[in-house]
Amino acid sequence: MKRKSTASKSQHNGFVSVKGARENNLKNVSLEIPRDAMVVFTGVSGSGKSSLAFGTLYAEAQRRYLESVSPYARRLFNQMSVPEVDEIEGLPPAIALQQQRGSGSSRSSVGSITTLSNLLRMLYSRAGQYPEGQNILYAEAFSYNTPEGACTECHGLGRVYQVSERSMVPDDTLSIRQRAIAAWPTAWQGQNLRDILITLGYDVDTPWKDLSQKDRDWILFTEEKPVVPVYPGLNGVQVQDAIKKDIPPSYMGTFTGARRYVLQTFAGSQSQLMRNRVSKFMLSAECPVCHGKKLKKESLSILFDEMDITELSAQPINSLYKIFTPYANGTAKKKAGDHRHPEKHIVTKRIAEDIIARLAVMLDLGLGYLGLDRSTPTLSPGELQRLRLATQIRSNLFGVVYVLDEPSAGLHPADTAALLRALDKLKASGNSLFVVEHEIDVIRHAEWIVDVGPGAGENGGQIIYSGPAAGLKNAEGSKTREYLYGQKIKKKKDNREPAGWLELEKVTHHNLQGLNVSFPIGVFTSVTGISGSGKSSLVSQVLVSLVAAQLGLKQLGSDDTQINLLEKEISVAPKGKIAKGMDAIKRLVVVDQKPIGRTPRSNLATYTGLFDPIRKLFATLPESRRRKYDAGHFSFNIAKGRCGHCQGEGFVMVELLFLPSVYTPCPVCLGTRYNAKTLEINYRDKNIAEVLAMSVDSAWAFFKDEPQIHRGLDIVRQVGLGYIKLGQSATELSGGEAQRIKLAAELQRTQHGNSLYVLDEPTTGLHPADVERLMLQLGRLVDQGNTVIVVEHDMQVIADSDWVIEIGPGAGDLGGKVTASGTPEVFAKISESKTAPYLSKFLQSGQF
Repeated sequence: MKRKSTASKSQHNGFVSVKGARENNLKNVSLEIPRDAMVVFTGVSGSGKSSLAFGTLYAEAQRRYLESVSPYARRLFNQMSVPEVDEIEGLPPAIALQQQRGSGSSRSSVGSITTLSNLLRMLYSRAGQYPEGQNILYAEAFSYNTPEGACTECHGLGRVYQVSERSMVPDDTLSIRQRAIAAWPTAWQGQNLRDILITLGYDVDTPWKDLSQKDRDWILFTEEKPVVPVYPGLNGVQVQDAIKKDIPPSYMGTFTGARRYVLQTFAGSQSQLMRNRVSKFMLSAECPVCHGKKLKKESLSILFDEMDITELSAQPINSLYKIFTPYANGTAKKKAGDHRHPEKHIVTKRIAEDIIARLAVMLDLGLGYLGLDRSTPTLSPGELQRLRLATQIRSNLFGVVYVLDEPSAGLHPADTAALLRALDKLKASGNSLFVVEHEIDVIRHAEWIVDVGPGAGENGGQIIYSGPAAGLKNAEGSKTREYLYGQKIKKKKDNREPAGWLELEKVTHHNLQGLNVSFPIGVFTSVTGISGSGKSSLVSQVLVSLVAAQLGLKQLGSDDTQINLLEKEISVAPKGKIAKGMDAIKRLVVVDQKPIGRTPRSNLATYTGLFDPIRKLFATLPESRRRKYDAGHFSFNIAKGRCGHCQGEGFVMVELLFLPSVYTPCPVCLGTRYNAKTLEINYRDKNIAEVLAMSVDSAWAFFKDEPQIHRGLDIVRQVGLGYIKLGQSATELSGGEAQRIKLAAELQRTQHGNSLYVLDEPTTGLHPADVERLMLQLGRLVDQGNTVIVVEHDMQVIADSDWVIEIGPGAGDLGGKVTASGTPEVFAKISESKTAPYLSKFLQSGQF
């Protein structure tokens, strides 16, 4: 149902008119949205609000802009698909600021995102303190991403990588035949190299440590590539005898030294798995020339404020603001010899003024704890989006639409006020704001609300309300209004009593310095604090690392399959110890927001394990048995089931000259991924492709007679993902959706208690109604004898916790301490806490 606003159009400087929007689950909706205003799109998760804001409005704005760009230049853009909509009128140019993880390269940093690094390089080039006799350097010489600036030893990486005997031969008591050279390949190629050594006269059965140093060095480090006859299965004497008798070999083999093999594989292999394997034999060390600073010594010899450019870039933003303020207002002390170069003073003042202006916006957005050299892979999606927002505020654009995706993600309520001030600045400059948001404080700040729903997926896609914020109070069917106006009354549960305490001592990591902290066992704990205070460092890194080590697990969260080893961020291992409580923890489960798969072949059904019983069900059907089809015939990853034309991808790529490549549904299987024979098998009139196209909610009803499948689907629904299709590609899922899929997969396991569950901001992307459902599931885990610890800002979650710990009091160097802890009711009264006032207000709001 659609409710029209009674607001007069004279209140705004024009409207964007949308007619017949049908993108994804939108049900042919039409509405008008004011320009030059802050418009919030809200609704339960999966309702269609992002389809309207990003998939329709932003996609159409981008399409219109690209129409004015040359076809060749269009190839450089990551183009969205043309939206399904009849007409959009009054739409200005748009800029999207979406939630996304940092890039995989440590060469991208806070400084490069905000362009502050460019200003610093110009400053050092034009106004730096040069040593006597040093030639003037251009700005490029202060970047480790350019040949002019990068250290010639480490090529701007700050580290060098070596291959040693110790790294390639970890156990020297083994012989070559026993695979002492671990760096060599394990399959046929490894055997081939051993057979070549036999022909060359080397002893492959003597322990490595008993071979001569000369022989060991040649085998590992030679650059020679001798080609010799190979006689597999023969020993050294037999091989020499065969050569003397001129017996034809099985083949001619080429030898490659172990170091050469490692370096060649790492540099040239097309297989990421192969590169990851050989990277284990490469030792990393600080570059001996630049000492980790990545730049040439000539660049590092130039100082500003007694620091080289790497030292200055390492300062947090709040420190940089203090450093540059005197230069910007002209009160900095002049140094000896400055009178000879008055132009330097002018350049310094102008650049410092620009730097100060940019830093002020970042400080106001709560990012003062970040350093300019902080690499983007270490940034949260919320931090990355706010950095882009700061850059846009300084761009002084006029008359554009900014489309933002949950800008409050990762923000403490104390920081949300600063975010709203920044958004108001953009609007005051003559721009429009279209914001997809769940945070009640942001929704309340909006001038116009578009509430999409009423449910998710097929049950959503309608406009429940579109109009001024005050009018939402009377919108029937709106789940948002229940939380916005405190109409959702809920009784506060009794707090669970801890079964013990997990005590950490002398924790040192990032801004945590010698911290002692205790986590209650057998209850639900929220760890909160302002952005950058150190809560994620404590929970997601230190706690996880120490518990994993105690349980004998490999370090969790080290999935670097897509990151080049040479560009990985070198992280320092957390320090500290667990003094007490590990006897109550038998298992560790980290439910993070990393993707559940990196290719379209991974989806909700495959990750949760639901695809296995579904395929087995199809294999038990009478027609399948008659044809002798097994479960493999119903997988698009196996040759006997998948479409032979697209290899189970469901689409084919069409190359277009001067235009981006276009992906179209496979003309043979029509996008179903399966071959025709497989699609002839039906369960209740649905083939396997049609089942994968179902939403979780639809499949739950469809498989009501299959207890195992039905129960698994019900758990996925309970974590708020009923709108997602079973076959939806992993690459299309948000971080929050991926996290909840992991949680659903975990909830399907038989629970034995004594597990520690760690989640970092599990409410990301969730409407308050969905947060309630999530909390029920997490509470169920606790009731089964487990411990749940979450990093959270959401007052709904914190209020429903059994115990709350705040890290603070500030961000960066001003944080890293336990400032408050206790049950929510006790915590809310602690005057030193920055979270307590917001929790107290929430507890008194009538929602508890």
